[in-house]
Amino acid sequence: MEPDLDGSQVKTKAEGDGPERLVALGRISGLHGVQGWVKVHSDTRPRENILEYSPWYLLREGAWEPWEVVRGRPQAKTLVAQLRGCTDREQARRLMGATIAVRRSQLGQSEEEYYWTDLEGLEVVTTGGVALGRVDHLMETGANDVLVVKGERERLIPWLPEQVIREVDLEQGRILVDWDPEF
Repeated sequence: MEPDLDGSQVKTKAEGDGPERLVALGRISGLHGVQGWVKVHSDTRPRENILEYSPWYLLREGAWEPWEVVRGRPQAKTLVAQLRGCTDREQARRLMGATIAVRRSQLGQSEEEYYWTDLEGLEVVTTGGVALGRVDHLMETGANDVLVVKGERERLIPWLPEQVIREVDLEQGRILVDWDPEF
C-alpha cells in the first residue's frame, strides 16, 4: 500500500465536492493467477477505460487507500490488473470486493459531456420555473439515459439534450428542463 498522494484525507462524494472528491468506477471482483493480479468489474464505457486511471482508491474497512495500477488488460469477459505492492494471491484476496474510485480531477471534462456523478444532487427546474426536485440517480435504458428526479414525487426525465435538457449549470447546481410538471 502507498501513502496518500498529498497527505490529505481523501474525500468521498458524500464528504465533499470539487476536483479531489472520489468517483466510483468499479470494484475488485476476483483473483487472477498467483502473482497478485485482480479481476476488475468496470462501470466505465468502454469498460477498458478504468485501466487508464492511476492511482485507484480502494475502499477497504471504511477507508480509502491509494494503489498504483502497474498494468492491466482485457481477459476473456473481464479485465485484470496488477497493482503495485500486491504480489501474491493472498494479498489480492484481501482486496476482493473493494470499490475502485479515482479523484474527480483525474477524469477530465469536455463542455457538452457530464459524468453521472456530477448530475446527482442537482436541482431540476422546468423552463416555466417549477422546481421538480433533485436528481437522485441516473439509469441506462438503451435508447437514452434517464434522470430519476425525487421531489414531492419521483419523476423519470429522459436525458435528451436540446429537446428536454435545456441547460446544465454545475456552478448553480441546476438543470433546466423543458418538461411538463404533470408528467
